[in-house]
Amino acid sequence: MILEMKVPSPGESITEVEIAEWLVEDGDYVEKDQAIAEVDSDKATLELPAEESGTITLKAEVGDAVAVGEVVCLIDTDAPKPEGTGAVEESAKGAPKKEDAQEKPASETSKQAPKTYATGTPSPAAKKILDEKDIPAASVKGTGRDGRITKEDAVSAVPAMGSPTGGNRGETRSKLSMLRRKVAERLVSAKNETAMLTTFNEVDMTPIFELRKKYKEDFKEKHGVSLGFMSFFTKACVRALEMFPAVNSMIDGKEMISYDFCDISIAVSGPKGLMVPVIRNAENLTFRGVEAEVKRLAIRAREGEITVDEMTGGTFTITNGGVFGSMLSTPIINPPQSAILGMHNIVERPIVRDGAIAIAPVMYVALSYDHRIIDGKESVGFLVAVKEALENPEELLMENNIERALEM
Repeated sequence: MILEMKVPSPGESITEVEIAEWLVEDGDYVEKDQAIAEVDSDKATLELPAEESGTITLKAEVGDAVAVGEVVCLIDTDAPKPEGTGAVEESAKGAPKKEDAQEKPASETSKQAPKTYATGTPSPAAKKILDEKDIPAASVKGTGRDGRITKEDAVSAVPAMGSPTGGNRGETRSKLSMLRRKVAERLVSAKNETAMLTTFNEVDMTPIFELRKKYKEDFKEKHGVSLGFMSFFTKACVRALEMFPAVNSMIDGKEMISYDFCDISIAVSGPKGLMVPVIRNAENLTFRGVEAEVKRLAIRAREGEITVDEMTGGTFTITNGGVFGSMLSTPIINPPQSAILGMHNIVERPIVRDGAIAIAPVMYVALSYDHRIIDGKESVGFLVAVKEALENPEELLMENNIERALEM
């Protein structure tokens, strides 16, 4: 019996996948539930298991975009299971190698060494020019008597400004993965279909630095996770979203949907591009809970184990370009959300504190928002609320009880 294996639906709204890698070869015998391929959707990389045991015939190639429900391979379930690998090895030995079976192009066999000119001795003026430009005399054709290289020959041999100089000028062309293509489409769509604006502010990170310096070792020893910046920013954003609910909303046709929960998407750089897993109900999490969830999702994203469900939804996004050294940026909204907060690197800068100049660790923050449903007053107020919470975390994020907030 010939079984047709079709692409299963990886999740809601996904209509096609891309064959990222075949884990078996055409004609192999596969066992039921054996992983036979890796497929990329626009959200994650998934394994495709064999539905039955038998001999497999591949119907798609690596890089092919295949619609959900389309046949990607056939499995002959009546084929006997090989007792060993001997027969396979013999067949492999008898099969001509691709490189042996394909003749080299005529152009490869007929190539000749690049032509060089047999030349005479350069004149003193020509020699000086060639030495200054590091041009070998053997590469210059002399037009003087007996092939002598003249000054004019040397000048002509010097590459003009902007001319190729013999260095590497190759290029490579590779197909974008489905994930990268989908990210590109979503970012362009966000730019074209939203009235996106960005507002900026700066945050004096001194209070958070002092808290982390005092408590981070005990926090990590007790909870097994580091006390990072992301928990402070997540808690500050949750507070600001509750104060300005329009920022925690999105447009659906002619309606605005507002949420009474905060699902915070966090941008993570994965092996195949940008991924945005979601921290669910961040309003209910403690500092320890946020840090643990951030760590879990980041590890799963980096190891390619993140699921579609873990990246679906989200009402607001935080992205941290500071880990790569970014000083300032205008982050692009993650549709269909209406706002995104950009974190940046922390640099010691002069600030005015209590009427005097002081040096402080300062971070620039940016809020990009959809002006169709978020007014300037709300966007600026939101970012100011984030700034206030980060500059006074003990009172605004910890209710003046640091040890209880950190569960120490």
